[in-house]
Amino acid sequence: MTNELFILIVEAVVVYLLVLGAHALRGRYGLALFYALMGGLTAIMSWVTDAGISVHVAGITFMVGSTVFYTSLLLGVFVVYVFDGPHATRIAISTVAGVSVMVPLVALALHFQMEMVRLEPLGYVPIPSLRINLASVAATVADLVFLAVAWESLGKPWLGLPLWLRAYLTLLGVMWLDVVLFATGAFAGTPDYVSIMKGTLSSRLIISLFAGPLLYAYLNWQKAKKGLLLENRPVLAILNEVAEIRVELGLAQQEIARRKKAELEKAAVIKKLEATLRRVQRLEGLLPICSSCRKIRVDPDSPEMPARWIPLETYLHEETPVQFSHGICPVCEQQLYPDTDNKTLGLSA
Repeated sequence: MTNELFILIVEAVVVYLLVLGAHALRGRYGLALFYALMGGLTAIMSWVTDAGISVHVAGITFMVGSTVFYTSLLLGVFVVYVFDGPHATRIAISTVAGVSVMVPLVALALHFQMEMVRLEPLGYVPIPSLRINLASVAATVADLVFLAVAWESLGKPWLGLPLWLRAYLTLLGVMWLDVVLFATGAFAGTPDYVSIMKGTLSSRLIISLFAGPLLYAYLNWQKAKKGLLLENRPVLAILNEVAEIRVELGLAQQEIARRKKAELEKAAVIKKLEATLRRVQRLEGLLPICSSCRKIRVDPDSPEMPARWIPLETYLHEETPVQFSHGICPVCEQQLYPDTDNKTLGLSA
């Protein structure tokens, strides 16, 4: 491995780790940091690509912007789709596409400004090619949509693909699709079209051998750390926003039903506790009792209902867990059965 290729691969791995690290921090900072990094890498990719910075190794041309920064964008969109869903992915795609459009426009504006004030052209600001930039934006949007479709298609249970193979085939497929789309849009009809196509396909294959294991390791790490399952979505979930909204509405309805049930259960418990409290207050307070028949007055829970007068035994049975068993005291026994031997009755204490 030559020094140039080694440096290029190390540079790519460092940028990959930066992207994956920003995504891993989403639990603490949200996805704002990740989106900002994706936008910054897109700007760098456009700048470096327009500048034509490349590395030549063994007859293969490695475009630094495409090999390092664009593949890092693919990794970023890959993991955000897998773990954060289609909505977050659409934001990431919009960020990449938007910055891809803005960077060449800013470069053109700067060069136009220099011409207006009759100063020397900005040598460190590359002049963008309209054809190349249009091809880049169109290929980028198509690639990122294809990435989601390929991931879902390769995740069908009947295929039975292991995770590492599913991830690698998706990544390599989108890398090669980008080569075909971008090279065709930007260089079709030029003498270098075929050589650019062959060289870029070879360079993407080489870089995928380093990006693939890194992606697989990250997917496994996030699954284990967050306890997440890799959801199998519909193949066109990235484009089918209506289906996603329906799922979200269904989940919301389930949550509303769950909360209503919890509120009803809570109200029932509160009502039961209030009734218990009233019973305790009656037992611990003054107990109205008829001075003649010795019945107990029970005040109703509702002021519209009349009070009840019930025997003491009934009151204790209703308000307490006390159970009654009948017997006869010695005094009553002498009064009721004066001629009967207590031992015969067997009722004396």
